[in-house]
Amino acid sequence: MRRKRPKLGYWLWLGWLISIPPTTALFRRTWRGIEHIPEQGSAIIALNHVSYIDPLLVIRFVYEAGRIPRILAKSSLFSVFLFGRVLRRCKQIPVYRGSAVAGESLREAEAALAAGDAVVIYPEGTVTRDPDWWPMRSMTGAARLALTTGAPVIPVAQWGAQFSVDWYARRFRLFPRKRVVFQAGPPVDLSAYRDRPVTAALLREATDTIMRAVRDELADVRGEPAPEAFAPRPSRESAESRGARRSGPDRPDEPAAPADPPAQPAESAQPAEPTRPAEQENAGKESV
Repeated sequence: MRRKRPKLGYWLWLGWLISIPPTTALFRRTWRGIEHIPEQGSAIIALNHVSYIDPLLVIRFVYEAGRIPRILAKSSLFSVFLFGRVLRRCKQIPVYRGSAVAGESLREAEAALAAGDAVVIYPEGTVTRDPDWWPMRSMTGAARLALTTGAPVIPVAQWGAQFSVDWYARRFRLFPRKRVVFQAGPPVDLSAYRDRPVTAALLREATDTIMRAVRDELADVRGEPAPEAFAPRPSRESAESRGARRSGPDRPDEPAAPADPPAQPAESAQPAEPTRPAEQENAGKESV
């Protein structure tokens, strides 16, 4: 399914050019479920995070779905020479983790949704550490945004970029090109959580509902059942031990073919939350 792509100004065009070469050279791309992404109006696009290179694919997926993404990304990226300037000019949203202004990212995301933009968020807050790349227990920023603004949450699963760049296993296999699949599902039903006091328990339930939808889309893409429980968030263990678990002899180099019929290929960060007593543990930790 192809959609009309929005017109780009100078800085958005420049950002688009940054994403084209690597996503074209390194990946064979398949987009599914684009019809679930609203063509206009506010939307929260929540997806799993498998590789530090996948944000470039996210930009392309959302743009080819007919929207200009507003991605929440860690603030350090905005300090990178030239790249940071492009991010700011393209109105991407910095996440200041663990700082006094950590809540600014949520407020900026709320403003973007009020303006009718498509906000992209990684509820996990970072690349999953699960050895099989299933989603981790996620932060609650996406749920808070959805309940505060009423914007629909579109679950998106992605699979394949980690076979090209797996930072924690120190595996970088750029060629041959890897196959990646992005699959969007219908909006997550959060009606059970609306018009209720926003508590830590409510946000946890809503967050798990969102991530179950993402996980189920991922299970469909992978053609295998998902684990019932989410992987735990990363501890202080060494990067070497994490990499050792991922780089064992049974790790595949390519994703398995999806179980459902293939769709037509398209060739062409999670926010820190304001510190609240019930949410102290979650504040300032979510980003791309």
